[in-house]
Amino acid sequence: MGSSTWVVAAVQTRSDANRDRNVEVTSALVERAAHAGATYVQVPELVTYLGPPRGYGEVAEPIAGPTVEHFAALARRLGVTVHLGSVLERSTTPGRVHNTSVVIGPDGALLATYRKVHLFDIAVPGQVEFRESDVIAPGSQLVTVDVGPARLGLSICFDVRFPELYRALALAGATALAVPAAFSAVTGPAHWATLVRARAIENHAFVVAAAQAGTTPEGVATNGDSMIVGPWGEIVARATGDEPQVLVASLDLDEVRRRREQIAVLALRRPDVYARTVQRGGSSDAVRASMVAETTNAVTSSASDH
Repeated sequence: MGSSTWVVAAVQTRSDANRDRNVEVTSALVERAAHAGATYVQVPELVTYLGPPRGYGEVAEPIAGPTVEHFAALARRLGVTVHLGSVLERSTTPGRVHNTSVVIGPDGALLATYRKVHLFDIAVPGQVEFRESDVIAPGSQLVTVDVGPARLGLSICFDVRFPELYRALALAGATALAVPAAFSAVTGPAHWATLVRARAIENHAFVVAAAQAGTTPEGVATNGDSMIVGPWGEIVARATGDEPQVLVASLDLDEVRRRREQIAVLALRRPDVYARTVQRGGSSDAVRASMVAETTNAVTSSASDH
């Protein structure tokens, strides 16, 4: 394989409130991905605990805790990069923890952490109401990390609704974007795939999106539909059904460069214009003067026709 080739895996899981079982099942899926040839293996958001929020504080750990230590040993044994989509990290904010993504290198070293910036506060009457900000303290730093031939931009789940985050990552050099998720089963069928593909298309970047699937015994319902998307918006690999599974794809990072040369969305940006105050039609003297000028011209043209 060429130096621009990157073999990745998106692991779909059905985590629940049983932390030990989640770690065991996820570890087996990571091993399966490594044996299938993946050198980068991404697992979903809240991979070790997808239970009632009241349990977050009890299962939260420091980054240098038993969960990361376990997966660091696994990464080292398999010789692959393991990306924990997110784990619950202890915070200094009373009553809240961080929802934190952790990237571990093939030598078991910690490569990067990212704390979820945009929190899932939603109210769809009669369908889903949740305030992640009641139990999660938000992050305040965007993060990229070099993984093999890719520069990977980190994000988590609800972040996918905020395109400005991904544009910032792309401008910082990201050629691939990570969107590990536990996306709601209520909004997912309408929004998930469209949002993931949009983030790929608008930045001409690969997107790896490992997702939780199915409904837990505690009633947490997630959308599933894990996928790997190319920089032209094409779906390279996609989960079928809600069962745990491993998606593996060989990606050519040169395609990012080719697509960005064909439609140079990053180079053609107009930040000088975006920084200006948005003008509201009909509210400025300039708009009124323009309308007067257009009316005068129209009257003059009409008179000359007679």
